[in-house]
Amino acid sequence: MTTTAPAPVPFEVWTDSDGTPRYLHGTKAALAPGDLIEAGRTSNFGKRSAAAFVYLTATLDAATWGAELAIGDGPGRIYIVEPTGPIEDDPNLTDKKFPGNPTRSYRSRAPLRVVGELRDWRGHAPEQLAAMKDGLARLAAQGVEAIED
Repeated sequence: MTTTAPAPVPFEVWTDSDGTPRYLHGTKAALAPGDLIEAGRTSNFGKRSAAAFVYLTATLDAATWGAELAIGDGPGRIYIVEPTGPIEDDPNLTDKKFPGNPTRSYRSRAPLRVVGELRDWRGHAPEQLAAMKDGLARLAAQGVEAIED
């Protein structure tokens, strides 16, 4: 399944053509349908230790940030994923920045199965992306971890 996506809108739930809400995962990893995204791989944030969770969202905006901020040389990618086990609210966002989880951001210890890829998605404005990267760099310089597992 390959889908073309519109520009991200904060907090708008992404759905496929029949209106079914879909989970998304932004990364720079090149994956194919059927691949699993699993905990235990190197995190894109903080000290880059092994991640205890995998992250997913139901908003295109959050998945776009994941694709744009992921570590790596390749292009950002956004995958449509299905959790293979239980998911929970992502406390890195829902407890700190967005109480009530309007970003529809989640995490799981169980793998996510790739079922498709969004193509032709639009990233954030260059100045918005630069401001986010600057903010993350300031936090890192202060010793603040972006992800707490």
